[in-house]
Formats: sequence, structure tokens, C-alpha cells
Amino acid sequence: MSGAANRAAAPQGPNPVALKLGYAGLLPFVLGAALVWLVHRQVVPHVAGPLAVYAGMVLASLGGVHWGLGMRQAVPSPALYAWGVVPALVGWVAVVMPPHAGLVVLGVMLVACYAVDRRVYPRHGAASWLVLRFRQTAVGSLSCFLAAAGT
Repeated sequence: MSGAANRAAAPQGPNPVALKLGYAGLLPFVLGAALVWLVHRQVVPHVAGPLAVYAGMVLASLGGVHWGLGMRQAVPSPALYAWGVVPALVGWVAVVMPPHAGLVVLGVMLVACYAVDRRVYPRHGAASWLVLRFRQTAVGSLSCFLAAAGT
């Protein structure tokens, strides 16, 4: 199947189920950031740590999207695969850092992933996903920054 046929057969954007699941995926970010500010100081590491791990897992999946885009191509760009591992590696480093620093790195990396996706998605027929991606990035990164400030 040609590249044009692949794009024509591809969904035009997130279907309602994907949208609901995409927004539901923000709950751990929002809840984690809120709990950092609401729980007793002794409990904060037990809230900030899991929030950082979740953000790291999200980063890994964002990189995986680029592998998926590359796998759809007859002659894939090595840049898709190379970038695809960067978010997971940065997330891994950030998760083992103290939460006050690691959450900042995770928030910055979420923004960086969106910046890359804004360039890559349109070239692969996925531009219509950028509205959801922007909203997820805004809430996820802001949650990481607010949680970092509260640790």
C-alpha cells in the first residue's frame, strides 16, 4: 500500500474513546500535584515519587509513538527511531532524581516532546491529534512543575 493510501486509511483524529482515555490519563498528574500540596510533609515523597514514575511512563509512550510512525513507512527515517528513545531515557534519569528536580526535568521533557510532535505529526498525517496532545502537555507539565514546587 502506498504512503498516500496509508494516510487516506488512517483515522482523521482521535475518536471519542481515545479522547476520553486521553483525558482520563491526566488524572494521575492532577491528583498527584494536588496531593503534594495537601498531604502531610512526611507523606510528600510517597506522592511525588509515583507522580514522577507516571510522568516517566508517559514520556516512554510518547517516544513509542515515533517508533510506530517509523514502522508505518516503507523507508523509515532513522530520526524517528533515534528520537523515540530519548524521552524514555530522560524520563528514566528524571525518575531517579530527587522529586524537586526530577519533576522539573519531566515537565520540561513533556513540553519538548510536544514541540517535536508539532513538527513530526503533520508529516505523518497525524496533525489532528495535536489539540489533544497540547492539552495533555499543558496539564501534565504544569502538574509536574506544581508538584516540584511543593516538594
